Amino acid sequence: MSDILLERGPNGVATLTLNRPQRKNAFGPGMWDELRRLLHEVSTNPSDRVLVITGAGGAFCAGADLGGVAASNAQAHPLHAMVPVNAAAIALHELGKPTIAKVNGDAVGAGMNLALGCDLVVAGESARFSEIFARRGLSLDFGGSWLLPRLVGMHKAKELAFFADILSAREAERMGLVNRVVPDAELDAFVADWAERLSASAPLALQLSKRLLSNSFGIGLSEALDAEAAAQSVNLVSEDTKEGVRAFLEKRKPTFRGR
Repeated sequence: MSDILLERGPNGVATLTLNRPQRKNAFGPGMWDELRRLLHEVSTNPSDRVLVITGAGGAFCAGADLGGVAASNAQAHPLHAMVPVNAAAIALHELGKPTIAKVNGDAVGAGMNLALGCDLVVAGESARFSEIFARRGLSLDFGGSWLLPRLVGMHKAKELAFFADILSAREAERMGLVNRVVPDAELDAFVADWAERLSASAPLALQLSKRLLSNSFGIGLSEALDAEAAAQSVNLVSEDTKEGVRAFLEKRKPTFRGR
């Protein structure tokens, strides 16, 4: 069995499952490259409209596997070892389709930042989060230094990084790290509902809105308005917008096709 599984369900919902439950789905040798490859595959597959990322066997992701071959290779070639990590983080950030982290169990270290790098984060009530790096003599990676200040502010980001405390799902939700916390037994159904709702939305419009929001921290209001105008000019000549208007006038649900 592969260490990362990509499955395609109905309605354009793809699910990427980290599949090393015996190691709490920690990233072992080659997994960062495989993650990047699969993210690119979803990005370029027009049938995939939404991506759900989760973990097998009761854990989301324990970050990088710090034992065995992976750790030895990283110590021998430390800077080189970070190249595939960064490439995977960029691939997730640049994926133009909506992404949902379905967090079951622990999401720590790079595993926490994998979840935070998704557009939406839904956690089961028993999920736990930690920027565990400091406890291992490491600093933030997989985009944590960029994500945390944007999500919780600089001072809270430093607290999370410096102390590496374990957060419950409810604590993470109160901080704004998690969109929703649901009972563990309802996690699959809740995420499936959100994914299906997103897959039924206009793909082009969602992609453009995602890009506008992701880029917003690096530009001023005037530039943001220009970017909104450019995006809206693309929507206004699309078949999806025409279908949306027709559906509104005909009092029915639209059928969007991404063009």
